[in-house]
Amino acid sequence: MIKPVARHLAAAGNHPPPSRGIRRKFRLCFLLALWFTTTLLPDLGMAAAVKKTAAELWALQPVGQPAVPAGVTTSTNPIDAFITAQYRARNLRPAPPADKATLLRRVYFDLIGLPPTPAQTETFLKDESGNAYEKVVDELLANEQHAVRYARHWLDVLRYADVDEKMVAAPGIYLWRDWVIRALSEDVPYDQFVRAQLTGYRSTARTEISATGYRFRTEPRPDDQFALGFLARGSVGCEGKDEQELAIAAVDTVSTAFMGMTVSCAKCHDHMYDPIKQRDYYSMKALFDPLVSRKILLGTPEELFQSGRAQAELEKRRAILEDPINELIAPYKKQLYADRLAMLPTDVRAIIQKPEKERTPAEQKIADDYYPIIRIDSDKLEEVMPPAERDKYKALQKELAALTPTGGRKSGVVPAFWTVEVDKGRELETSYILTSGDPDRPERNHPVEPGWPFASGKPDFREGRVEAFSDWLTAPENPLFARVAVNRLWQWHFGEGLQKIASDFGALGGTPANQPLLDWLAAEFLRHGFSMKYLHRLMVTSDTYKLASEVSPELLAVNAPADASDSQLWHFRLQRLEAEPIWDSLLTLAGNLDLTVGGPSMDLGDSPNRRPNAAKSKSGTTGTGKSRNRRAVYIARGYSSSREVMPNFLNAFDVDDGRAPCPLRTQTVTPPQSLFLMNSPEVDAAATRFAERLNTESHGDLPVAVKLGYQMALARPPSPAEMATAESFLSQDPARLKSFAWLLLNLDEFIYVR
Repeated sequence: MIKPVARHLAAAGNHPPPSRGIRRKFRLCFLLALWFTTTLLPDLGMAAAVKKTAAELWALQPVGQPAVPAGVTTSTNPIDAFITAQYRARNLRPAPPADKATLLRRVYFDLIGLPPTPAQTETFLKDESGNAYEKVVDELLANEQHAVRYARHWLDVLRYADVDEKMVAAPGIYLWRDWVIRALSEDVPYDQFVRAQLTGYRSTARTEISATGYRFRTEPRPDDQFALGFLARGSVGCEGKDEQELAIAAVDTVSTAFMGMTVSCAKCHDHMYDPIKQRDYYSMKALFDPLVSRKILLGTPEELFQSGRAQAELEKRRAILEDPINELIAPYKKQLYADRLAMLPTDVRAIIQKPEKERTPAEQKIADDYYPIIRIDSDKLEEVMPPAERDKYKALQKELAALTPTGGRKSGVVPAFWTVEVDKGRELETSYILTSGDPDRPERNHPVEPGWPFASGKPDFREGRVEAFSDWLTAPENPLFARVAVNRLWQWHFGEGLQKIASDFGALGGTPANQPLLDWLAAEFLRHGFSMKYLHRLMVTSDTYKLASEVSPELLAVNAPADASDSQLWHFRLQRLEAEPIWDSLLTLAGNLDLTVGGPSMDLGDSPNRRPNAAKSKSGTTGTGKSRNRRAVYIARGYSSSREVMPNFLNAFDVDDGRAPCPLRTQTVTPPQSLFLMNSPEVDAAATRFAERLNTESHGDLPVAVKLGYQMALARPPSPAEMATAESFLSQDPARLKSFAWLLLNLDEFIYVR
């Protein structure tokens, strides 16, 4: 058993403050950069020492295929040859291999995010064939749950969120998540995986020519329209408000996710370390400037007609109830509105009191910014109402909400999805460098042409700006593309990338711990058609992956001086499970995990401050009839200033809310984590059902139940000491099985992979 991990009394990590638009983001970036460059760097002389040219930056050099070191290992996996060569160069001794049960649990959580069943463990332990482990790996990679597991990794990097303040694409955004899952399940080549999310096309051939010589646009795959949710996710606001956010979000996410470069550092000034100029940033932004969001309805013509008729009928029925409600609340709303308006500055009050059509664009922006302050919510109205009026108001509101399952005014039967398209008018507009990053203050004397850093020659934009960029980005000759992707996969398997800072291959990111291995893997990735499943198999079947995580004091004493940073993989890194596998494991042990793939996200509604989109029923489902016992990848996440979107469970276990790319989850050890596992209703319910399973499947034989509990929760049998302690605790009382089950769920070993 793992030695207990210290429960440090450190506060949980805080999330960044809520975004109020790109102006504040850029202003903060500009002020920090100004302080850094004028105060700190001159004293340290750091910029001059670290600044690199494109010719000097290792990540921009062509990817070769280094020779595999010969005669250093008996393993047939080339990864082990590169790692063993590093051992010899540093006089390191590797740890022994992990035992079979430990290895099986490790690879199950790694590849599908779920624990092995006792039957699966027993089958593997009894299989003495030379390829027993490889057979398990192939089964896991073929399992559709593998795609669910790795989609969550990629969606962290691509900043998926179900809710993000003014995000236009929120309705239907889950279809982008489902597209990612399906693409990974089908092992769509990585270059096609990226191109589809940038252009809607997997192929670089986007036009065809007819027999008469007429060239026309090729029809893309219908399902690939959902891939464009990646770009649509960056759109916040409509009708011209914050319209440049989409382009800025695209540059920031694309550059870190697929290029491994901190291009966004050049928003306000030339990059201080990497060969990226401010002009490069805004040239790259110009690629995406013509893009606008577009809503598409996902239904047949008959469904659309039926939806229109149903919506009209609903509006009539709502009007009957809305008139008396509006009449009832009018005096109280007027009172509250006047009170709030009186608190505002005189100039702001004058703007808000002006009719909307008479406001200038600048005045309308001010009015919109102050809207959350003067907005009157129903709970505030209830506070100022007399009791009798309040009861009448609540009754009318209840009737109104009952007209539709979600109580939403515009709910309909036809689902919608937001994609992006090129606005021909905006394509003709000139893009500019933005002074201090402020979209309202473009430098009219500094126009920029579409382009991107590190491009050679003038791009050919005949098929489109983003299309030309995606062709360059995914080309085999691009040294960044394969290296960055390979490094991410390595990080997800081994806990740390060969290039430690996975989204920064620039000067400050340092150099890889084993660059020959990184380049060899990148070349292999190209040679095997960008198959991600090929790389997964290659990595997890290496002897390096199979090493034990626990090491003896003697071995630690030998290796620590030569590898103080613990980067040379002479043992497997102990890793805490992320929030999602913990959630999935709880439901697996409870026996009620719903493994259905795809569909809308579920709002857990576990906070008194939350306003769920759908009411919970006693059966544990949402108002839409969807199960709430699904895998955690389907838990709604994001940010809103008016309600809590992220469940407490996700926050406690270090899940980011999707406002910024997350290349690597933090792994804190905090009191809220222990409190969740000890006291939460979810764990209590899981422990109850887990105990019922143990009692049923052991037929009431408590020693058998103990052994089964350890096998199910930890994928190993109990030690003699653990067995004796458990039997003593149970005291032949089946009623104590719940406490025993709860104890297993609270062991450190339950949430750590070794």
